[in-house]
Amino acid sequence: METVDVVVIGAGLSGIGVTRHLRAAFPDLDVVILESRDAIGGTWDLFRYPGVRSDSDLHTYGYDFKPWTDDDAIADGPAILRYLEEALDEGGLRPTVRLGHRVERVEWSSETARWTVDAVAPAGRVRLSARWVVAATGYFRYDHGHDPGFAGRERFGGAIVHPQTWPSDLDVAGKRVVVIGSGATAATLVPALAGTADHVTMLQRSPTYYAALARQDRFANRLRRWLPAERAYAWTRRKNAFGQGLSYRLIRRFPRLARRLLIGGVARRLPPGYDVARHFTPRYDPWDQRVCLTPDGDLFEAISAGRASVVTDTVDTFTETGVRTGSGLDLDADVVVTATGLELLALGGVELVVDGERVEPGKCLVYKATMLSGVPNLIFVFGYTNASWTLKVDLVAAWLCRCLGYMRRGHFTTAVATPDDPDMPTSPMLDFTSGYVQRALDRFPRQGTGVWSVAMDVRADRRRLLRDPVPDGVLRFSRVAAGVGGGREGT
Repeated sequence: METVDVVVIGAGLSGIGVTRHLRAAFPDLDVVILESRDAIGGTWDLFRYPGVRSDSDLHTYGYDFKPWTDDDAIADGPAILRYLEEALDEGGLRPTVRLGHRVERVEWSSETARWTVDAVAPAGRVRLSARWVVAATGYFRYDHGHDPGFAGRERFGGAIVHPQTWPSDLDVAGKRVVVIGSGATAATLVPALAGTADHVTMLQRSPTYYAALARQDRFANRLRRWLPAERAYAWTRRKNAFGQGLSYRLIRRFPRLARRLLIGGVARRLPPGYDVARHFTPRYDPWDQRVCLTPDGDLFEAISAGRASVVTDTVDTFTETGVRTGSGLDLDADVVVTATGLELLALGGVELVVDGERVEPGKCLVYKATMLSGVPNLIFVFGYTNASWTLKVDLVAAWLCRCLGYMRRGHFTTAVATPDDPDMPTSPMLDFTSGYVQRALDRFPRQGTGVWSVAMDVRADRRRLLRDPVPDGVLRFSRVAAGVGGGREGT
């Protein structure tokens, strides 16, 4: 059995970022990245639908150690994938990545203070022993998206596709397209398809909040003319992270005002008399569900030009020629895109075992949004849902490096967080009301109070992950006898 210091599960945005931080802090650390797919990039290699892009600006969605230097701050999937490839190669991490290695089970032994990692590889089953495991698996299933089970699908004579499995040979030129859904994916697909399709109809069950953002950040592009790329990027990143946090706090504090501003912004981008009340006025408050981004208002431009339209209704059934809504409206289509959401999955579905006992993530609490209660030496990487994902990834990676440094100095082999208060009130880790979140709440850890809470706030996380002491009385450290289980003591 191969012995390493750290196994990182996933070679996507999170896995590459954490590994870069680890190798920069500890060049001697033996790190292996196990990636189930045949390419790196995670989300940005998986999703191939037209127009796929970031839903955050790349100055905050990019890493803190690698400047984003393209003119477009809202970038498309191929550009982001190139950025990840560069980050991997610039850090010399290509040899650490093992593609086609799907981790099925990780088992911790307190006796040896090591994880046993079982994976399936092209050549057969693989087993590794590691001091730490980093679950950088994202939060959704990669093999399929959510299928609501629409009636009559088998009757439809055209193509039905889900954005997560977009066919490379699908051509919508001159065709009628119905996109079922109104979230971030639909908001990306509709304007992208409207460029070549005969017409695109967005069929939504209920409206979503949208905010238009300039595709290019003029501040960032101007700053790069006067400052080195690293300094310009750092200033832009700081400015944008502050803006994201401030915007979120103000929206949550003044939801009625935010509601008027967001809906009013949409109305100004649509033709006079457009039924904004029906199609773009949600029933919930902003950020109860994610506010969707429209770069340069491209969705509303497509609607205003007549290339796209919105129908707010339910799906009754598929017909031979399209979709019939709950109110009896027939929407003719050659292609139907079911942008109906994701299936969420904690830890990538990896079986988690501690000292012979199976651990269900949904029954754990999350410590500083980095570790699971009662699970030693495992990092659970989960980014922000109200800001750029990578802002949290960088902070979690920095905290892990602090933790490993402390353990090395103290010759500790084990770190585990265990709540002392059995009566601590708890709530779901994810507080969105979106259907895809509600369907999966029991699969994800819960949060409590204090260090057991999930801040979703960059300022709060900087304090507790970068400045608060690592030994805080909740995270407990211990050591096994030198030489037990092999490997360097203290990682």
